[in-house]
Parts: sequence; structure tokens; C-alpha cells
Amino acid sequence: MDWLNGTLQVERGIVAQVVDDTKSEESRKQLTIDRELLASLKTWKQSAQFAALNDWMFASPVQRGRLPWSYYQVWRVYQKAGEVAGIGRLGTHSLRHTYRSWLDSVGTPIGVQQKLMRHTDIRTTMRYGDAFTSDMAQAHGKVMGLALNGMGTACKPS
Repeated sequence: MDWLNGTLQVERGIVAQVVDDTKSEESRKQLTIDRELLASLKTWKQSAQFAALNDWMFASPVQRGRLPWSYYQVWRVYQKAGEVAGIGRLGTHSLRHTYRSWLDSVGTPIGVQQKLMRHTDIRTTMRYGDAFTSDMAQAHGKVMGLALNGMGTACKPS
């Protein structure tokens, strides 16, 4: 984490408690972090039990900081939050789908979405776009209003 410039570069990954390189070259590229998120991460890091420069951002107290929280630990917390919120059981991957929907809803170009989601292939990003959001319904309604009003005018007898 480059706190001064507000950037993040993922340098390592972990699968089944095995630390290795990141999944792809795209995953290693530097990412700009929103200043509010940066402030939250800074507060977290400063108050974390394992706050050394090379410690994991979300170091596991169970593993005494040697490893990050496991997928199962994160999943349990996520499941509990979903139940408390009345949403029910969710997979953690739903966060990526939500992020993609939000990027769409604010008009983010697909190429930028691909880079933000760290996808090597744009087709992967495109497969995330199946959700029908309220923004999509509103946009569709506006287009249909234009189309139907235009057709109504064009179809009127003169």
C-alpha cells in the first residue's frame, strides 16, 4: 500500500493457505484507491494487531499474523451479516457482481470496468453484466418513452 499516493499493488496471493504469486499479471497492476476507502484502511491498519509494513492487511489472529484471514473466516462473517440484514445466504462472489452492477449504474465504460475488476479478458467482465438494476429499468423506460412518443407522432395521420 502506498499511503501517500493512494495506490495499492497486490504482490502476493494465497490459496488453501499456500502463499504464491498473484493469479494473473492484471492482478499485480497498481490500483488507485478512493480516499475514503484509503482512510478506512489506514485506520484499520493502524489499529490492527499485526500492523508492520510487510504484514498482511487482514492478518489472522488465529494464525498469529503469519497468514491473512482464511476464506472460511471471511465467509462466516459475511453469512452472518447477510442473515442479520435479512438478505439471507450469499456467496462472497456476489460482492464482485454487485461491484460490476454499480460500475454499470454510474456509466463506467466496459474497458475501465475490466481494469477495475482485474480481469485479463474483457469477456470475463461481460459475463458479470446479467443483473437488471433499477437504473437499467429507469433507462429502459426513458428510451421506450422516446421511442413510443416518436412513433406516436410519426404514425399519426396528417
